[in-house]
Amino acid sequence: QVQLAESGGGLVQAGGSLRLSCAASGSTSKINGIGWYRQAPGKQRELVGDISSVGIPNYADSVKGRFTISRDNAKNTVYLQMNSLKPEDTAVYYCETFMWPTGQIWGQGTQVTVSS
Repeated sequence: QVQLAESGGGLVQAGGSLRLSCAASGSTSKINGIGWYRQAPGKQRELVGDISSVGIPNYADSVKGRFTISRDNAKNTVYLQMNSLKPEDTAVYYCETFMWPTGQIWGQGTQVTVSS
């Protein structure tokens, strides 16, 4: 089994930066891609971006050029560097992976609040 744990959230002013971490534990050798999602109050959870097992990232249009996803396989950790933050980036951020036959595995989430 795999467990994911996010950290690094907090309160930041618009234009600021935060770096979120997603630490994996358990059967980490079986992890392939990891995704970052966010969910704002009253909205559906949405994909922010993801990164493949070989480190190729993809991003939602809303964060392209501002967010960067990277991974350190030696530390079993994936990072989400968020720059030029906007109030609309305020949400709970989750990391996620898919494991067969369990299905999607989620972390507990970390709150990011961007003040205007």
